[in-house]
Amino acid sequence: MHTEFDVIVVGAGHAGCEAALASARMGLNTALLSINLDTVAQMSCNPAIGGIAKGQLVREIDALGGEMAQVIDATGIQFRMLNTKKGPAVHSPRAQADKKAYQITMKKRLEHQDNLFMKQEIADGLIVIDNKVAGVVGQSGLQYKSKAVILTTGTFLKGVIHIGNYITSGGRIGELSSERLSGSLRDLGLEVQRLKTGTSPRLNSRTINYKNLKPQHGDENPRPFSFSTKTLSGAQVPCYITYTNQTTHEIVMSNLNRAPLYTGQISTTGPRYCPSLEDKIVRFPDKLQHQIFLEPEGLDTLEIYCNGISTSMPHDVQERIVHSIEGLEAAEIVRYGYAIEYDFVPPTQLKLSLETKAVENLYLAGQINGTSGYEEAAAQGIMAGINAALKIHEKEPFILDRSEAYIGVLIDDLVTKGTEEPYRLFTSRAEYRLLLRQDNADRRLMKYGHKYGLISDQQWSTLQEKERLIAETLAYLNYKTAGQDALAKILSRPEQTFDQLLGIDSELAEKNVPGDVQEQVEIEIKYKGYIERQYSQIEKFKKMENHKIPDWLDYSHITELRREARQKLSQIRPLSLGQASRISGVSPADISILMIYLAKKART
Repeated sequence: MHTEFDVIVVGAGHAGCEAALASARMGLNTALLSINLDTVAQMSCNPAIGGIAKGQLVREIDALGGEMAQVIDATGIQFRMLNTKKGPAVHSPRAQADKKAYQITMKKRLEHQDNLFMKQEIADGLIVIDNKVAGVVGQSGLQYKSKAVILTTGTFLKGVIHIGNYITSGGRIGELSSERLSGSLRDLGLEVQRLKTGTSPRLNSRTINYKNLKPQHGDENPRPFSFSTKTLSGAQVPCYITYTNQTTHEIVMSNLNRAPLYTGQISTTGPRYCPSLEDKIVRFPDKLQHQIFLEPEGLDTLEIYCNGISTSMPHDVQERIVHSIEGLEAAEIVRYGYAIEYDFVPPTQLKLSLETKAVENLYLAGQINGTSGYEEAAAQGIMAGINAALKIHEKEPFILDRSEAYIGVLIDDLVTKGTEEPYRLFTSRAEYRLLLRQDNADRRLMKYGHKYGLISDQQWSTLQEKERLIAETLAYLNYKTAGQDALAKILSRPEQTFDQLLGIDSELAEKNVPGDVQEQVEIEIKYKGYIERQYSQIEKFKKMENHKIPDWLDYSHITELRREARQKLSQIRPLSLGQASRISGVSPADISILMIYLAKKART
């Protein structure tokens, strides 16, 4: 019986899959425990990957050697680049997924991965010796020993599902929850709180009248998520758009006395940026309609996800809501929407490596840290997997800062600022988003994936050749002229594109510069001034980040600091003055006092 491993990952959602793959690919014997191995990589909410900022995360995961991008490329049924009418800093890829195909494909890749062992088991508790995690106790009674544990439990920690006054325990509708693991975390000194999220009803497509609905098609020339995928060959299917209306809103308002969110049945905080239908109608009474996307769940099913009407209203009210909407007058609900409350661990209790401060070698990733979204979970998962492996190999942790990646922004926000509601990443959260684009994630992060053995030599060689071509093309455009102007100056004009340069300069056309190289060159030339400004800002940022705070510092002895600052600094234990400056409740004056105190200590 195989019960001893280097790393145990608890939970096989999007965080767990990436964590387990990273750990196994770095040479560690890894166990992936799941309550149900038939729901590995399940999409509990909408059947899609990517979106604003989320698409950037997926490309960063890919550049580090993760799997999400390759799996969605293999199973996507509609691909779109969002925000194309805006600048490249906010361009974000998104794909509709064949939900079941995605799940099966990811599971198959896990099953075929060397050093990775999948087991169906409910984790009831942790084995901890001398404040260091040593394994997991299963509900079966088996003890699984390990050197590190990564918890990626999603909504399964004491999950409670609500549909009207119907209440049941479960991590997802129809699935068991983990009832004891939260207690084990509390016993170890970790604070545990609760959050809420929800999902929308699913409909039978053949009962929808699409005649007057607006179709939303994928891009004519879709771009893959993964830097390793050359072309996308699968079928693309449309989504459709409809709207709520005054009747819909009246149905909701007249039934708030039966809505768990408003009767006190649900008392926890839900996602601000993906609110339930009843929440939207109450909070925005002047808005006459709300958009709904009808998203197919796959090529081999007629289920349609109603993106935009997440609800926990009673069954009969959900029926009336759906039938009040254009195109859905005769629609059959095959799965009702529901809300779910679950335990999470406030992430200020973590180090930037995602290791808990209270228990050595215990890592947390995904919704257990207070985030929402498949992509946010997967990003934390790959980082936790890498760092667990590095810790076992007695190497320094891998920490991305805010100037390097959206992943760095995500983790720094969680660990430094914490969250009291399900956290969602946006491009607006990134100070240096012009440099953290979806198109250059390989150039930013693949060096790390290669360093840790997650990116192959062939992938690395391909990137090196791309870098050579970018440098060569930039040099050519800077010295070659057309009339009195260098080609680079011509390209810098707003109305000019790289394609137009090919008609101006035959020698450039003969070079057959690849499309991805053209894109990088065009962005670097057109946004040169803005890019240089962001690099200058990063230099200042790095100075604060490089001003390290020693582990031994006792903030209670710095009496000049305000009491709130002493408390927050003692709780977060920032690694640098830069991180300290981003803690809520720590003022610029506190940072100045801390800087002076550290300078005095350095002289003594």
